[in-house]
Amino acid sequence: MAEKRFKNWERPEIKEGKLTKYNWMVQNVSGLKLGPKTDIGAFTYINAKNRVEIEEDVQIGSHCSIYSESTIDGKKGKVVLEKNCKIGSHSVIMPGVTIGKNSVVGAHSFVNKDIPANVVAFGRPAKPQKKLESD
Repeated sequence: MAEKRFKNWERPEIKEGKLTKYNWMVQNVSGLKLGPKTDIGAFTYINAKNRVEIEEDVQIGSHCSIYSESTIDGKKGKVVLEKNCKIGSHSVIMPGVTIGKNSVVGAHSFVNKDIPANVVAFGRPAKPQKKLESD
């Protein structure tokens, strides 16, 4: 599906603290590693101060927040969204979290712990609810 959908995918221009042409924003751009064929929804915010790696074929819904640093509790850590994972709209990913390959995070989820590969996870806090067949 991603092959057909992103036949002519091009990396968007990402400027510090400015909306991309798709209306999402990154702070600390130098800490972002963006894989090919990614789809990031409008009004998503990414703070990459302590690294954010978004691998190939990842989909992120609109209005999501991804933090590699929390100013509330001082937690810091790299965030990794592994290949082909999907993040539902309005979800929050906290510092130090890895979302596994092919996993799906439901909309409005609060992810403060790693999510393994090949699961559907959701909730506040997000927890795996269903195992998916691996590819």
